[in-house]
Amino acid sequence: MASRNRVNGAAAEVKQIGRPPKLGQNFLTDRGTAEKVVAALGDMSRETVVEIGPGKGALTSLLAAGAGKLIAIELDRVLAAQLRMKYAPRAKVEIIEGDILKIDLSTVLGPRPGALAGLAPAPPRKVQVIGNIPYYITSDILLRLFSYCAHFDKIVIMVQKEVADRIAAKPGGKEYGLLSATAQLYANVEKLFTVPPEAFAPPPKVDSAVLRLTVAPQFERLNVPEREFIDFLKLGFGQKRKTLVNNLKPGYGAEPVKAALKKAGMRADSRSETLPLEKAAAVFRMLQGKEVS
Repeated sequence: MASRNRVNGAAAEVKQIGRPPKLGQNFLTDRGTAEKVVAALGDMSRETVVEIGPGKGALTSLLAAGAGKLIAIELDRVLAAQLRMKYAPRAKVEIIEGDILKIDLSTVLGPRPGALAGLAPAPPRKVQVIGNIPYYITSDILLRLFSYCAHFDKIVIMVQKEVADRIAAKPGGKEYGLLSATAQLYANVEKLFTVPPEAFAPPPKVDSAVLRLTVAPQFERLNVPEREFIDFLKLGFGQKRKTLVNNLKPGYGAEPVKAALKKAGMRADSRSETLPLEKAAAVFRMLQGKEVS
């Protein structure tokens, strides 16, 4: 897939929020919260839903009852086996033991061998994604999903509130960064509601939040090539305390960057977090097209 391996880099932005725990999870136990999270997908009666990290199945039971088909991907061998036994009678529920960061989702979601083998395959129907995401690999999972974005229509995830704030942040604020820009390049981001620690067992030490991302890549609208523009953003956000000119000059030279910023109506001391995607794309196009001197 064209976008695979092109969005790595934003992950480092949230690595220092929390240290990776031992293999384990904060399991969602509050039924009301689980119902709200699942409801964020909307009508899924005809949809295929991929659940990431079902754990003990707080969301799984609701998804199995409401989705047209459910594919749950669980890393923990014991939990995956327990879920497989529980849902063995349900033909529309598939439990896969595996790592979401390593599984080839094109294979999982692509056409399977069957009676229609040999005929021209129909375009794949886009699926929904849902999950209570381990906090310390939130960005890794999100970027992995973006690399397969052609398969997805909607993504509902529960993450650490601080990370959710960064993903949903608007340009101009201190929380806006590479992860914000990357997420908003691939999807329309909505922060839906906050979840308190007591909704989990064991309770985490921080609040969580639920995000809904409606997948809508912006590259065509912005008239920028995917890989090159993401590389440009990585360079621009390279060191947050530096101006955009200082971050970009190793790749483009200081004077061309200053000229591009001026032509885009931005100050020479602008920083990446102040640029909306439209302005960033305009600066990129000028630099790539050598429209400035």
